[in-house]
Amino acid sequence: AGVIGDGSRDRDIAQEAGSLLGHGDWVWCVAYSPNGDVLASGSRDGTVRLWDIDAKTEIAALKGHVGEVLSVAFSPSTGALASGGRDGSIKLWDVEAQAEMGALQGHDNGVWSVAFSPDGDMLASGGSDNTIRLWDIDSHMEIAALRGHGNTVFSVAFSPDGTMLASGSLDSAVKLWDVDALTEMATFEEHTDWVWSVAFSPDGATLASASEDTSIRLWDVSARAELAVLDEHHRPVLSVAFSPGGSVLASGSADL
Repeated sequence: AGVIGDGSRDRDIAQEAGSLLGHGDWVWCVAYSPNGDVLASGSRDGTVRLWDIDAKTEIAALKGHVGEVLSVAFSPSTGALASGGRDGSIKLWDVEAQAEMGALQGHDNGVWSVAFSPDGDMLASGGSDNTIRLWDIDSHMEIAALRGHGNTVFSVAFSPDGTMLASGSLDSAVKLWDVDALTEMATFEEHTDWVWSVAFSPDGATLASASEDTSIRLWDVSARAELAVLDEHHRPVLSVAFSPGGSVLASGSADL
């Protein structure tokens, strides 16, 4: 099941806005369409489901992956949807037609993260084969395989201007990549356990990373230096996201 929350900034009045029922197993990932009208969810049941947010009803169940769907992301330009699966494939979906547009084959194991570039022309993916792959959306061809992590890549994120890519890995490292040169720019190794999630601030100046070591770290992107360690969690931190204005960072953890 998925739960929609009323996004009030006042935690005292925040409340559940509805539940979306349809998946037959764990829901690994969710993403809103650019206009906010549709929610996509990926599940251990092997489906990607599309939901009408206003009506709180299922639009479609998209089937194509063999096994779990681990990641979903909408294109900011076209509204197309990408999904990454345990089967190592990435599927591109036409949301309006509710049909598969193509498959991106290159990873030989699970695809834990997919992210579109800000202009929607490129897709980045991180996988259990320790690689990050960049894809041309129009041609469905692989641009490059970025190698440098020593284990599964759990999270990838483009900078707001699209010139950099950040990645977080089971090898405990956070890396920055030059998208044009296809080269590694920096490695941050202060985390002591898996890095589950990375996110750029809206202005691109700060990078946040969330780790199995229970910490969130903030990085100065231009100086390639650590800004702060946020250690309020007591169990692994699995996800981070900046607010649109960049003044608030949200985190999700295994804390009870």
